[in-house]
Amino acid sequence: MLSPELLKAAADAPGFMPDDEGTALATAALTVDVDGPLLEVGSYLGKSALYLAAAARPRGTTVVTVDHHRGSEEHQVGWEYHDPTLVDPAVGLIDTLPGFRRTIAAAGAEDVVTAVVARAEDFARIWSTPLALLFLDGSHTDESARRDLANWAPHLAVGGVLAIHDVFPDPADGGQAPYRIYQQALATGSYSELPGQGSLRLLRRDH
Repeated sequence: MLSPELLKAAADAPGFMPDDEGTALATAALTVDVDGPLLEVGSYLGKSALYLAAAARPRGTTVVTVDHHRGSEEHQVGWEYHDPTLVDPAVGLIDTLPGFRRTIAAAGAEDVVTAVVARAEDFARIWSTPLALLFLDGSHTDESARRDLANWAPHLAVGGVLAIHDVFPDPADGGQAPYRIYQQALATGSYSELPGQGSLRLLRRDH
């Protein structure tokens, strides 16, 4: 079963993942039929990493988070989700890594969460381990969303789960880049859809 302590920590952690979607993500990670690490692209302050950790601990596997920790477009000055407390005054740039580390440490999850500070496309080039679950929740521009799918989907094991967050079919509800890569993945014929939750879509890689 999912770790109740880590589920509680995830629900209480700062971030934008609704609890019902986070629990659905954790459940998908717990029940996936293949072995391997769980990898997320885009970590912010660690909330979704804790939902994945709630599944990783009982599975005896690892959550790998990949984020440059300089924030997405919407976190920059003048954008909707800008938080001035996250700006490193020494360099004048967003730095979410200290907050991420506090979130993971406070939850007691440092044993199951491995943080990689890098651009996702750079790290993908040197990654070789088949993934049980791939969670795409990075920058939501079309270019970066397509790049994340192209670079990381080949690392997902057959039988593994591709999870995509912030999928909104109606443009009035949110940006369309995650929805478009969700459609792109389905159009390949390599995936079948699993029950999702809210804006979270779950796809199983069939071949």
